[in-house]
Amino acid sequence: MELQSGDAIEVVSNKVEQPHRSGVVERVLQQDPLRVEVRWEDGHTSVFMPSGGNVRVREHAAGSEADAGGTGTER
Repeated sequence: MELQSGDAIEVVSNKVEQPHRSGVVERVLQQDPLRVEVRWEDGHTSVFMPSGGNVRVREHAAGSEADAGGTGTER
């Protein structure tokens, strides 16, 4: 999975009672393994390393390949 700055993401929880989290990728720190800085919907920022297919791209950054008719909204 590749993420770009500006991508809106949703992290799906593996626990039943834990809600999903949404945020916007502020910076891509590393691609392999993926490390990104995310501004979460509650306003705080953290470094996030997705694992196990728990991240969905809700909306790609304007001007990205997927935004121009690429692979769709999920990666």
